Amino acid sequence: MSTNKKAMAAVNALIETRDVVALKNKTGNLYESIVVVSKRAAQISINMKEELHRKLEEFSSHADSLEEIHENKEQIEISRIYERMANPALQSLTEFGDDKIYYRKK
Repeated sequence: MSTNKKAMAAVNALIETRDVVALKNKTGNLYESIVVVSKRAAQISINMKEELHRKLEEFSSHADSLEEIHENKEQIEISRIYERMANPALQSLTEFGDDKIYYRKK
């Protein structure tokens, strides 16, 4: 299991209210905190998408035939695993709250 999957398993998939003051205190500005979290969420989303596409490429058929493509149980299971993973925004909020995100002002 990759470190990304381990981190996602630790994130609660349910949406819950967040302490806005605590988010603000991390950077001194609520909007800066939101930008940090959103940029990290975008990074996580891109990594997840690339990893999923790499795994699903193994099952892709490059032949130009009209044959019906049968369902592959492994492919379906991989897709289900990624559907059950926590939302990248929730994961980035958890990382931000646990001080696992490095950020700096320009």
